[in-house]
Amino acid sequence: MPERRHHGRPGTSDRRSFPRPPLWLNLLLLLLGVGGILYARHHREQVSKQFAHVIAEEARTPQDVKKIKEEVAAMDLSREQLQKELDGRAKFLASLKSENFSIWIDTKERKMRFSYGDTVLREADIQIGDSRTITAGDKRWTFIPLKGAFPVEAKLVDYAWPVPEWVYAMRNEPVPAERPVVPNGLGRYVIFLPNGYAIHTQPSAESPLQGPKPGSYMVSEDMLRAIWERIHKGKTQVYIF
Repeated sequence: MPERRHHGRPGTSDRRSFPRPPLWLNLLLLLLGVGGILYARHHREQVSKQFAHVIAEEARTPQDVKKIKEEVAAMDLSREQLQKELDGRAKFLASLKSENFSIWIDTKERKMRFSYGDTVLREADIQIGDSRTITAGDKRWTFIPLKGAFPVEAKLVDYAWPVPEWVYAMRNEPVPAERPVVPNGLGRYVIFLPNGYAIHTQPSAESPLQGPKPGSYMVSEDMLRAIWERIHKGKTQVYIF
């Protein structure tokens, strides 16, 4: 029987070694990797630019915008597909600005709830202005807390409040010849309902009104700030029960 000879070191088995890839191939792979990273960064920058008008005009909340922007940026889309995707998202966000958003005030539990359809999105405690009648000479003002369904008649931020006569009558003070206008006299955020009733935040320290306006409702500034962009004159309904 012929003797089998082993090449290499004694006691080793035959092994086939693969040739090392050429230098040009390594460089090509490195360039492709760097190029992919740069393209991904460029793609995200393009998404941010394309999405800027959506953020400015149609944003629901900063958290929602960030989430949607990240989702779109992660998609592998052409410029045309990207524009269609952004347009669709913008229309979706715009559709949320509708009558489906509503404010509910539960006077028994002293809660204000902000809802989208049947879903409660936010809830906060409220203070209810007293039911009272104020008189000054032959003048009389009667405030009874509203109940029912009402549209938002106006919404104001940093409202300069002309102090009405009834405030002085309520405080048993003489009415000045020139009544002052107090910045944030009804609070920084004010939602006006019919007949001068309101949902408002804490009046400023300079205001003669400290607490809820009689017959009206006072809620935290955090609550109204959070839902402010979703409230629309003539569209958002307020239900008080």
